[in-house]
Amino acid sequence: MTPFRWILAFCLTLLAGGCMMNAELVANTDNMKHPNAARYEDGKFHNSAKIETAGIGKTVGIFWRFMTASKVDAEPEVNLPVKEITREQLDQLADDRFWLIKLGHSSILLKVYGDYWLIDPVFAERASPFSFMGPKRFHQPPIELKELPPIKKVLISHNHYDHLDKESIAHLAELSESFYVPLGVDGDLKKWGVAEEKIKSFDWWQEERAGDQLIAFTPTQHFSGRGMSDGNSTLWGSWVIKTANESLYFSGDSGYFAGFKQIGETYGPFDLTLIETGAYDKDWANIHMTPEESVQAHLDLQGKVMIPIHNGTFDLAFHAWYDPLNRVTEAAEAHQVSLSTPVVGDILQVTSPAVEQRWWQGLQNTQLATL
Repeated sequence: MTPFRWILAFCLTLLAGGCMMNAELVANTDNMKHPNAARYEDGKFHNSAKIETAGIGKTVGIFWRFMTASKVDAEPEVNLPVKEITREQLDQLADDRFWLIKLGHSSILLKVYGDYWLIDPVFAERASPFSFMGPKRFHQPPIELKELPPIKKVLISHNHYDHLDKESIAHLAELSESFYVPLGVDGDLKKWGVAEEKIKSFDWWQEERAGDQLIAFTPTQHFSGRGMSDGNSTLWGSWVIKTANESLYFSGDSGYFAGFKQIGETYGPFDLTLIETGAYDKDWANIHMTPEESVQAHLDLQGKVMIPIHNGTFDLAFHAWYDPLNRVTEAAEAHQVSLSTPVVGDILQVTSPAVEQRWWQGLQNTQLATL
């Protein structure tokens, strides 16, 4: 065989392999409930405001940056603090309160008046479809997946790998009573072993009320996709959780947009907001917020205390791992916002979550001293 034919055969093999892998990765939306036509057209969901989408040229440019850009402190070279927690500790938490435990990145464990809930649980070693490549954890979760108690509710904000983890969902399929997901995400959960009757799909502004509890799925400005050909075929969003005594907002991922003010006017004020603060960059400024915008989102939401999430676990952008926490602290001080920055594994009450320790600064100084 001539060299040209060898090269052609190799390229065709790669293409075939990529197509086969893509078919396995893309979201399964064959039986998706018909969504609101106002933001769903030609098989795709759309944001409330028209935003620039990354064409092939820009996408290639971003990948080239990832391959060639020189990063400074994108990953910690020191061990980050993690407070290990046990099942016994969780069960000893009073059942007449609303507790929150930071698991890392955007993963949150709640104990809501005796019932355990999970938000965007990711326990995998990498935020990636591959076990051998992709963003790797800076630290382990404070509790192992197998040590979790039975879960009442699992809430998913969107289907990106750092928010929807196949390994975790497969384990939780039997352990959990209900899964609350955006429109279209139910297809993957069923494929991974979750019984259809356990899954509840939500459109924006859709609510569920049970006694004195309210869960609402609210808009964000973002996108979805797990493969090369399923972009925006499932919905994305944020979660509002209200009880008789507490109110919590979980942002998922979002660029800054007018929707935060609308959510605040509809469901605020919030005792606690968990706001995306990390993985921002000039090349995707409309789908991820800067720390300064995250603080403004908290103000729009009428939040009392803010916890910055989506940082300190995976390298997903070009900034230093500590940059989001430094910038959000400065922005919070400038706007007199009460900021809570718990260590992974810290156990907090939703109505008294203040943890003002700047745990990352000593580690940052240690790392900079080695340069």
